[in-house]
Amino acid sequence: MADDISASVITLHPRPKKAKTGAERARAYRERKKVAAVPEAPACDATPADHKAVEESTTRTGKEVETVSTIPTTHTSTITPIPHPTVTPLTFPVTPSRRSAAPIILMAAALGLAGVGVTQNAWYARSLGATETAGMLFLILGTASDMAALVMPSVAARAWQARHRATALAGWMVWLATFVFATMAGIGFASTNIADVTMVRASRSTPAVTAAQGALADAMRSRDAECKGGVGRYCREREASVVDRRQALDAAMRQVEQTADPQTTAATKLVSWVTAGAISPNENDFGMLRLALLCLLPQLAGVLLMVGRGSK
Repeated sequence: MADDISASVITLHPRPKKAKTGAERARAYRERKKVAAVPEAPACDATPADHKAVEESTTRTGKEVETVSTIPTTHTSTITPIPHPTVTPLTFPVTPSRRSAAPIILMAAALGLAGVGVTQNAWYARSLGATETAGMLFLILGTASDMAALVMPSVAARAWQARHRATALAGWMVWLATFVFATMAGIGFASTNIADVTMVRASRSTPAVTAAQGALADAMRSRDAECKGGVGRYCREREASVVDRRQALDAAMRQVEQTADPQTTAATKLVSWVTAGAISPNENDFGMLRLALLCLLPQLAGVLLMVGRGSK
């Protein structure tokens, strides 16, 4: 009996794929999105691993299953850690602070002016005393007032910075009183010494004064001899000659007096020359200006000391 081989039939042509429905296509799209949403490994020095994606689709009768799998390729990678950057702090050379020379010089000038002011005020105050005791009392008064005028501006400025307004105002009022007292003493000292020196210089004898005095003496002898017998024409001529010689002597002495204070004379000429004659002060103007400066500058020592201490 022949074998029945009709039961085993192999189909050589594959069955055509069945078209997917809309739900199946949506499910397959969601699966692909899940695979694409897998987070990547953090960046490093190593080369990223190669991956091979294999999609397998198996279609069976009455049921379709779509499987998406990712098979990584076996490899070995070395990750080199990145060293943290080293931050080197910037260092600057520290220069030791040095005090400026200006405040030191200013304070030295203030102390020098204070010494001059105290000395001249004490000298003049002592000269006002009729007795030795009165002179010593005036000396102590002048010295104490000048020393108070020296330190009072600094004390008042510190009180003002400490918001002690009433104390500061009282200090400035005291300084004003001592300033006026010391200035008056300075005026007396400067005027007395300038007058004495000018008088000595004005009374000196110069060749012009000596010649004028000799001519006047000769004219007076001639007049006396001519007028002994009575007043006549020749007597009146000798008298006129005496008057002329006396005027010449006065002019010579005034010339000496003018040169007794050469500072004011030279200053007057200098200002008149610089301004081309537009300003022509007299010698008395410069004499008053000089007197004011000689009196005021020593009394400003306290203000200079305050500025010098504040600019440290």
